[in-house]
Amino acid sequence: MSEFIHPDFMLGTKSAQRLFHQYAENQPIFDFHCHLSPKEIYEDKHFPHISDIWLSGDHYKWRLMRAAGISETFITGNGAPEEKFLRWAETVEKSLGNPLYPWTHLELKRYFGIEELLSRSTARDIWTRCNEKLAEPSFSARGLITASGVTALCTTDDPADTLEYHRALRADPTFPVRVLPAFRPENALHPETTAFLPWIQRVEALLGRPLETMTDLETALDERADFFKENGCLIADQSLQSPDFTQGTRAQAEAAYQKARSGGTLTPQETNAYQTQLMLSLGRLYHRKGFVMQLHFGVLRNINSRMYAQTGPDAGFDSTGDGISAASIAALFDALARTDELPKTVVYSLNACDDDKLASVLGSFQEGCFPQKMQLGAPWWFSDHRDGMEKMLKALANTGLLSGFIGMLTDSRSFLSYARHEYFRRVLCNLLGGWMEAGELPNDFELIGSMVKDICFGNAATYFGL
Repeated sequence: MSEFIHPDFMLGTKSAQRLFHQYAENQPIFDFHCHLSPKEIYEDKHFPHISDIWLSGDHYKWRLMRAAGISETFITGNGAPEEKFLRWAETVEKSLGNPLYPWTHLELKRYFGIEELLSRSTARDIWTRCNEKLAEPSFSARGLITASGVTALCTTDDPADTLEYHRALRADPTFPVRVLPAFRPENALHPETTAFLPWIQRVEALLGRPLETMTDLETALDERADFFKENGCLIADQSLQSPDFTQGTRAQAEAAYQKARSGGTLTPQETNAYQTQLMLSLGRLYHRKGFVMQLHFGVLRNINSRMYAQTGPDAGFDSTGDGISAASIAALFDALARTDELPKTVVYSLNACDDDKLASVLGSFQEGCFPQKMQLGAPWWFSDHRDGMEKMLKALANTGLLSGFIGMLTDSRSFLSYARHEYFRRVLCNLLGGWMEAGELPNDFELIGSMVKDICFGNAATYFGL
């Protein structure tokens, strides 16, 4: 049987192969949006078995296992770790065509040197071999990050976090990778959820004063943003569904805040008013602090209420939503731009139908102060595959400057997920190489190769001020 993950995997032309091997393959990684634990990085966690590092918390895999008819006992339940791994192997064997199939085998080969396909017949042998590798001192959280060629990464952190592990990592000269916090006021933006009031109370306890008004909340967020900036923060991140930023006055937002603070249930109109005004305030805050504003749109979370009650959030019961209207996102940007307070911004939509629309809206707010100030973000979550990547890259190329794109991220909790950067780089080089061989781009490898290197690392490092 021929090798699956071979050197020219996914590279369909000679030009694509040359672009990847000569320009993309060895570029460093700046993972500017992930969900790795700074505590696990600081403590240099060692993983007792492959299920711990590969299946724990990975809702991408969990969804696929449910689709394959695997019992929840072996997904989020109390099944034995080896049995969970064997059930995952059964699932992989059935997952041809799903991006998790090549991701799985990229990770097995790159980190464990395993070239065999994962299946029911190979699972026990691969379980043993992976666990033997994980027992080696270098197969720790820090060792895996370093081996992946990562120079810096940004975790995802609540404004109320103490950042104690970030501070400890900055003081540790033995680990060369920069681990930076990202400011994510998720709970502040969602007064419609049950998490909102406990979070307000947590911030009040942290600061030692009540947040009686929306202005009090904004002042608290400003103070916490200063604390984050002191600890190396470059990025602010927020996730919303399909908000309407054309709605809502300041008075309506304040009324919504008071209602939520007293435990009331907000209407969609009240939530929109609140989110509109708070996002305007946050946009101005990020402009003052020099943070890049990342916006994630188009997700419906926890739509299976029975399973949400059983497993909690981030367990694979979310879906693609309706995206965001052009009028809504344009209203937010325009309100900030009118007073010259629009920060550098990266927009991601879970709905791939938004690519062309968002690219054109972003193009209307580009400024001469920085190349590609307004960025269409990498394909996110359900679009994080070859088709989604190619669609996004073509949308950006058709409406803006593909050469200015800041590239890929992992958006992952797994220390093995850096193989996704390789997957993206192969998709990028295959697309550009194909255009070269079709005569749609010049046959100039220095020109196209330089662009590839920028997209893989250089643009992001410059854009975020690394």
